[in-house]
Amino acid sequence: MKKILSLMFTALLALSVAAQESMPASLYKLLTAGNIINRCYVDSVDDAKVVEEGIKAMLKQLDPHSTYTDPKETKALLEEMEGSFGGIGIQFNIVDDTLYVIRTTTAGPSERAGILAGDRVVMVNDTVIAGVKMEREDIMSRLRGPVDTKVKLSVKRTGIERMLTFDIVRSMISTESVDAVYMVDKSVGYIRITSFGATTHKEFVAALDSLKGCGMKSLMLDLQGNGGGYLSAAVNIANEFLDRTNLVVYTEGRISPRYDHLAQGGGRFTKGNLVVLVDETSASAAEILAGAIQDWDRGAVVGRRTFGKGLVQRPFPMPDNSMIRLTIARYYTPAGRCIQKPYGDSINYQDDLMNRYNSGELSNADSIHFPDSLKAYTKRLGRVVYGGGGIMPDYFVPLDTTRFTKFHRELTRKGSLVMAALRYVDVCREELKKGYPTLRSYDDGFKVDSRLIDMIRKQAESDSVKIADEEEFQASLKEISFQLKWLIARDIWNTTEAVQIYNKNSDTFKKAYAIIKERNMDKVLKKEK
Repeated sequence: MKKILSLMFTALLALSVAAQESMPASLYKLLTAGNIINRCYVDSVDDAKVVEEGIKAMLKQLDPHSTYTDPKETKALLEEMEGSFGGIGIQFNIVDDTLYVIRTTTAGPSERAGILAGDRVVMVNDTVIAGVKMEREDIMSRLRGPVDTKVKLSVKRTGIERMLTFDIVRSMISTESVDAVYMVDKSVGYIRITSFGATTHKEFVAALDSLKGCGMKSLMLDLQGNGGGYLSAAVNIANEFLDRTNLVVYTEGRISPRYDHLAQGGGRFTKGNLVVLVDETSASAAEILAGAIQDWDRGAVVGRRTFGKGLVQRPFPMPDNSMIRLTIARYYTPAGRCIQKPYGDSINYQDDLMNRYNSGELSNADSIHFPDSLKAYTKRLGRVVYGGGGIMPDYFVPLDTTRFTKFHRELTRKGSLVMAALRYVDVCREELKKGYPTLRSYDDGFKVDSRLIDMIRKQAESDSVKIADEEEFQASLKEISFQLKWLIARDIWNTTEAVQIYNKNSDTFKKAYAIIKERNMDKVLKKEK
């Protein structure tokens, strides 16, 4: 590889004196320092590494969301955001260094080839991936590839001693960001959006039309855990709820003039009750959508204050296919509230969520204080709302920390319950399918049995999660049982079915459902928070 820093300095020397004088002194200093290192350092210099680390260090001085990704990371990021890639169509998890197939994409390459849920992939082409501690990203890079290319999988299947081989032709695989859609009752529909990608609006419209066809009159829109994504996707979805020319969001920065994103009209759900569910991990595009709904008094926002990520990043591709995503502006809601929470040298930005937990904000609305200087008013009803970071819901739902023991928190943190559920399904898949042919029969009849309890204990021991005593284990069992129940449902059926079970135990869902059943939403919005 050519000496990058040396070339940069040579180019600098070639500049005219006038050009050098017009260059910022700090940039000239940076290039000079690079050349000194390259020419005079005691050992040979990895120019590419020095440059990449230098870029990362520069961006770190700016804000928490300006980032650099190398070519490999950039490719993966773009695939995720665009919502499609060349692959084999499986959802999998890694247990004990072995790839377990959770499910296959309907009518996808793997399903057509004969791959089944529960299969263990031992080899991809001629490379052994089982039992070798291969990184998940490395496994995915072997499964993905150009459309219409072949990949050979060697698979172990329960009940069959010999290895099975499958030649699979990769095809375009779509990643769905609308992952749960169902009717809660005869008139209330539910849609969950996990991120905002290139196909999210299209997925949302299909889900909305499907629910309306089932008689939906009111909608619960779940953005909990949604970390954001494309601004355009959030604006397009907001358009489905707002009237023509309603401001959805505007952006403004030092060299970026104010730009208004307006609803275009023709939305599919401009009437009817609407409730948006959020939590402390709802961020960016999710906050834009929730903020627009709240500021126009279009619906009620329910849950806990959102993350507070309101910085606009513009991608700048680099010659080697790496990319800088640089903050160029801030997001503001229709009422003029800045979504971005404070950051800087005196603020521990990365630990903000933990600080909220420790301060009691997540469990007690009285712990949240907004200065009058951040006060704003909604566009239609003139209700008081606040800026200063994130979207504060109209109805606060506390996080019930009393439900979770230290043992349960450790199991969750280390992924032990997910692993226990996977092992249980692997052993009992056929038994579960025969015993519970429908979700209703499973929801009514499934109980955590002694086999699953033993698996939990063994998994906890394997993950070094210590139980204080048997009393703590028994106190944890109710919450553990519920969590395992919906994890198993996700593996046996699909995410929509699992979410239905999860929502039955969700305080935020219960509160949102009670609100959406109110006839007069304006009256609901004007109530005390």
